[in-house]
Amino acid sequence: MKSRSLLLIPGPTMVDDEVLLEFSKHPIGHRTEEFSSILRECFEGLKYIFRTKNPVVIISGSGTSGMDASIASVISPGDEVICIKGGKFGERFVEIARAYGAKVIEFEVEWGKSFDKDKLEEAIANSNAKAITLVHNETSTGVRHDAEFVGKLARKYGLLFIMDCISSLGGDYVETDKWNVDLCISGSQKCLSLPPGLSFVAISERAREVIEENNPRCYYLNLKKYLNAMEKNTTPFTPSINHIFALRKSIEMIKREGLENRIKRHIRISHALRRAIEEIGLELFVKDDSIASRTVTSVKYPNGIGDEIRKEIKERFGILIAGGQSKLKGKIFRIGHMGNIDLKHIVSVISAIELVLKSKGFEIRLGKGVERFLEEYERYKI
Repeated sequence: MKSRSLLLIPGPTMVDDEVLLEFSKHPIGHRTEEFSSILRECFEGLKYIFRTKNPVVIISGSGTSGMDASIASVISPGDEVICIKGGKFGERFVEIARAYGAKVIEFEVEWGKSFDKDKLEEAIANSNAKAITLVHNETSTGVRHDAEFVGKLARKYGLLFIMDCISSLGGDYVETDKWNVDLCISGSQKCLSLPPGLSFVAISERAREVIEENNPRCYYLNLKKYLNAMEKNTTPFTPSINHIFALRKSIEMIKREGLENRIKRHIRISHALRRAIEEIGLELFVKDDSIASRTVTSVKYPNGIGDEIRKEIKERFGILIAGGQSKLKGKIFRIGHMGNIDLKHIVSVISAIELVLKSKGFEIRLGKGVERFLEEYERYKI
């Protein structure tokens, strides 16, 4: 039997056997008290992970469905929305907002950098925006943005703050309430270590008031329906039942590790991997540690070599890493280190990178990157 690949991409991620076994269970009725009890556990567990006292709804759909539902449920045609770009998923918010008739103000950010704080405030002050969107952790570039600052600006100027934390929730600090996030969106297939198929939206009181008054141009993704159903510990439509079983198990495992411990594990791995990449002699795409993602590391291809590195790592070692997207295609590769990823996985990919580079004529001492990674992981305290 062919062994499964080691997934070190920015999602989907490796899924624990305990979670996978939940998909082998026979489905139960989704309108039964038994299923409602499971949903209650999931609703409460998600509050713990999102660090919120507000409701977190569950949508059967990928993370983009949560983005779509959030925009659709609070934005009406003609409303101004400021979308902070800087990557493929920041741009996705622009596309979704336009699809619902919003007047979009695109706030440009250089890929690989974070936004200019003064210019952002100036853009907000000179607008009539109803909402502002941000991708907290932009996997297309490997940049982590200052969400707390955006939340402060949103509150200062009376905007709804809509944030995608799809690739950071459970692997980095996401303080939904503390950061004044009104619609906080995540998905199952990243740091929560589930297969793709569920989206989650934490909804503030301010956002709920707007949702109640809005008449969205959608049906399945109307958050009002999810909030109303949630009060009865159910869902408005037939959910992906076995995904909910698996979600309960994933939440149990996260609590077992401890959310704080889980986040610190991700941060230590990220820091140590960045130092190992530098030790090997490769160039990081995001050079500033203060804005570097804790769940994905982006690396420039060395001169004269492109995607063949990634392809050879997959063919020879069964390790899947990601290439660049859009304008970064063929220029960078990305290593995902989120969810259940641990030291042995990262040691494997560093070793594979070293071996492939050496086979292509690079002067490199095998094991040098691994040594640096292990030293930094042990030394780095949070």
